[in-house]
Amino acid sequence: MQKQQLAKSFENIGEEYDRFRPGFPDAAAAEILPSRVSTVLDLGAGTGKFTELLFTRADRVIAVEPSAAMLDVLRAKLPDTEAIVAGAESIPLPDLSVDAVTVAQAFHWFDRDPACAEIARVLVPGGTLGLLWNHSDPTCAWDRACHRVAHPAVAEKDATTESAAEDLPGFTFDRRAEIAWSESITRADYIARWLTVSSFLVADEETRAGMVAGIEEILDTDPQTAGQPRFELPMLTEVFVYRAV
Repeated sequence: MQKQQLAKSFENIGEEYDRFRPGFPDAAAAEILPSRVSTVLDLGAGTGKFTELLFTRADRVIAVEPSAAMLDVLRAKLPDTEAIVAGAESIPLPDLSVDAVTVAQAFHWFDRDPACAEIARVLVPGGTLGLLWNHSDPTCAWDRACHRVAHPAVAEKDATTESAAEDLPGFTFDRRAEIAWSESITRADYIARWLTVSSFLVADEETRAGMVAGIEEILDTDPQTAGQPRFELPMLTEVFVYRAV
């Protein structure tokens, strides 16, 4: 299935995405911006799940996101954010206008080279680019089993971070960090979260129902989740930091 089709599947699920998707640990924001900057751009900002961590680290926060439905939710939550509907490959900001760019759970959807050229254009020399993704914890057998229902190739490695190569055009690689954390989530919300994942969104009704049934069977049979209305879900956030050349 084409990447563009999967990416477009998020365009009309702003409220559901914001309610059910996980946030990010503040330690991830601190890894990218250990000291305060003047202006930060959160690119592919979605509903602002990472944007909201940036206000204590920048004087000015700008969010750019191609989905108007996502940005409507962001604006309602974070009215002080400058929110712009646009894509990463054509950022409507002047040259050398931001000190840092963050991309949370979105860089793998970008057309890499044009997006990197645009990010480098709006960054000041030596400016920071931070890419980050949430992942399932490989030690959590039931969550990994549920991931395989939606993404069979996730058995050994989540491939979304393969786009975060050390040789991004226009940037030098600085460092990588992995942050372990956890969240408490109800069984109902955990299942609803999967309905906001691209492979569920683009599936036909019969296929989607089968995937949900597969996840429910895992939760019903795994000793850590069987009969439990709420789970403690371990998470990993992977952070990559670069400097503009």
